Amino acid sequence: MSDVLARLHKVDWQAIGLADFGRPGNYFARQIYRWTEQYRASETQTIPAMERLITWLPQHIPADDQTTIAHGDYRLANMIVHPTEPRVVAVLDWELATLGHPLADLAYNCMPYRLPGPLFDGLAGEDLARLGIPEETEHIAAYCRRVGRATIPDWEFYLAFAMFRLTAIVQGIMGRVQAGTAAAANAAERGAMARPLADAAWAVVVGRAVT
Repeated sequence: MSDVLARLHKVDWQAIGLADFGRPGNYFARQIYRWTEQYRASETQTIPAMERLITWLPQHIPADDQTTIAHGDYRLANMIVHPTEPRVVAVLDWELATLGHPLADLAYNCMPYRLPGPLFDGLAGEDLARLGIPEETEHIAAYCRRVGRATIPDWEFYLAFAMFRLTAIVQGIMGRVQAGTAAAANAAERGAMARPLADAAWAVVVGRAVT
């Protein structure tokens, strides 16, 4: 996963004619505003952690303002893996793709490390070595080697943003559930994840583990 993500982020989007694929720069400010608006439009309850995130995130956007092609939903469920070889043969679901910040993709891909099992296949508390899954630090280091990045300052910001965005998305699902327009059979179950996701995001900010 880190190999394919690094190769995507190293694509020269201007050279291949994608200069109009999105607006370069200022990605997080625009995304925080957009998803806050989306969250407010479908809000069905007061989630204190989300209120804190809406205030905290715009005030702590890192100065790093890279622009790459960003997939927007980069996770294992959106990949086809070779049946016998350890490699990704296709990446699916480009609905949220745009010009964006590469670390938004990486943080979204790393969210399971910080989420308990019931939340979107979380890995928190699992025996990763037994499962054959690298530690979060190893996964990040592999990506950094491939893109030529030494470190990632403010990693907690990127993780919190990824969880904040997903909270807004699942809150939108709950809004459709209450409006009677949700089509998926598990929509209510997914929508109910908004509060624990926001709690997990705020836990990252304050440096606590969620159980």
